[in-house]
Amino acid sequence: MPQAHEVKSVGAISLRRYLLLGILLPVGLLVTLNTASLYSQALGAVNTAYDRTLLASAKSIGEQLDVSGYDGQSELRVTVPYAALEAFEADNQSRLFYRVSSLNGEMVSGYAQLPFWRGRIPAKPPYAALVDFYDDVYAGDAVRVAVLLQPVASSNGRGMAVIQVGETLELRTTLARKILFDTLWRQALLLAVIALVAVVVVQRATRPVRRLSAELQARPEGDLTAIAAPDAPRELLPLVDATNEVMGRLQHLLDNQKRFVRDAAHQLRTPLAVLKVQVQSALHGDMDAQAALAEINQTVDRATLLANQMLALAKVEQLRQQADLGPVDMDAIVRAVALDLAPLIAEKDLDFDIETSAASVNAHEWMLGELCRNLLHNAIKHSQRGGSLSVRLVTDTQYLALTVSDSGPGISGELAARLYQPFSAGNVRHGSGLGLAICREITQALGGSITLENREDHGRIAGLDATVRLPLVHNEGQ
Repeated sequence: MPQAHEVKSVGAISLRRYLLLGILLPVGLLVTLNTASLYSQALGAVNTAYDRTLLASAKSIGEQLDVSGYDGQSELRVTVPYAALEAFEADNQSRLFYRVSSLNGEMVSGYAQLPFWRGRIPAKPPYAALVDFYDDVYAGDAVRVAVLLQPVASSNGRGMAVIQVGETLELRTTLARKILFDTLWRQALLLAVIALVAVVVVQRATRPVRRLSAELQARPEGDLTAIAAPDAPRELLPLVDATNEVMGRLQHLLDNQKRFVRDAAHQLRTPLAVLKVQVQSALHGDMDAQAALAEINQTVDRATLLANQMLALAKVEQLRQQADLGPVDMDAIVRAVALDLAPLIAEKDLDFDIETSAASVNAHEWMLGELCRNLLHNAIKHSQRGGSLSVRLVTDTQYLALTVSDSGPGISGELAARLYQPFSAGNVRHGSGLGLAICREITQALGGSITLENREDHGRIAGLDATVRLPLVHNEGQ
C-alpha cells in the first residue's frame, strides 16, 4: 500500500498549494505593478513641485534684469545676490546654480561652468512661460535645470535673456526613496493581509477534503460502505457520489468473490469425498471394478458439471462489469445451441419443435449461449421420455421473448420460491442447482427478466414454460 501511494502522489500538486498559488501570484503581480505605478506617479508629482520651484527661481532672477540697446545691439545687466536664491532652497541638502546669458550664449552673470542651453522650447510648455526642463551634469554632480527665455525691456532698450537655474538632486533622491519605502511597506502590508486571508479561506475550504481523506484512511481494511459527507461543499458532492458508486461496485464484486470461494469450498468438498470413498472401495475390492468405475464416472461428471457451472456463474459477474457489449443475433444462438444438444434430445426421443424470428440483443455471445444452453438442458433433463419439447423466439416493438416448453412435472410453489437460489435443484441427485441461478444472473445483467410457469392441460400439469424477456437492439432509422 505505501508503494501504491507513492506512485499516485508523484507529480501531484497539493490542492491548497494550487489554490494559494492561483490566488497569491496574480495578486502579487498586481500589487507589484500597482507599486511601480504609485511610485512613478509620486515621483512625477515631486519633480513637478520642484520644477515649479526652479521656475520661480528663474523668474526671480528675471526680475533683476536690465537692458540697454535694442535687439541684436542690446546689452543685458543683472545683479543677483545669492541670498535671493536661498528662499527657494528647501533645506541644506540641495544646491542651486544659475546662469544668465544672451540668446547667442554670451554669459551675463552666474556660474560659467554651467553648460549653456542648446535645446528648444517645447511646443506646449507645462507653464505659461517660455520654459524648458532638462537633466545635466555640473561639477560632476547630476542637476535638474530650468531654462526660462525672459524678454527684457526698459526705457533704454529691449532684449531677450536666457536664464538657467540648476539644482542638485540630493533632495529629490531622498524624497523619492522615502516615497518608495513608504509605498513598499504599505503594499507589502496589503499583500500580507491578502495572503493571510487567502490562507485562512483556503484552509477552511479544503477542510472537508482533509476530513474526508482522514476518514477514509482510518477505515478498517475491507470497509466499502458509502461515504457520509453531509457537510461537503457542493463542488465535492459529485466526487463523493462517484466514489460511493465505485465502492458499491467493488463491494458487489467482493461479495461475489466471497460467495464463489464459500460455495466452491462447500460444494466441491462433497463430490471429492464421495470420489475418495469410491476409489478406496474399488482398491479394497469391496465392489466390482466395473461398477466402481461407473460410479466414479458419475461422480466425476457431477463434479465437472458443478465446477463448470460455478465458473460460468463467476464469468457472468465478470462480463457484467465490461462495457464492450455489441449486437448479437439471438435466433442464430438459439439454433446453434439446439443443434449442439440434438444428441440429448434424440436420446430421450423427444418431439422437438423450434420456431424463431430475427432478433438482436446487446450482449456478449457467450452469455446468450450459456443462457440458452442452461434453459434447453434443464428442459431436456426434466422432460418425459417420448414427450414434447418446443422453443419459441418471438419479438414485439421493444423486447424479444424466448420460451422453452418441456413436458416435465412442473414445479411446486415451495420450490418456485427458491428455485433461482444457487444450489436449490429440484432433483439434488441429478443437478447442481446452478443452472437457473446462472440464467437469472445473465438476464439481470442484460436488463431482462425470467419467469417459470406451469402449463396446464385439462386441469393437470402438462409441463413447464421458461420465458426470458430481453430488450431488443433498435437500428438508427427505427
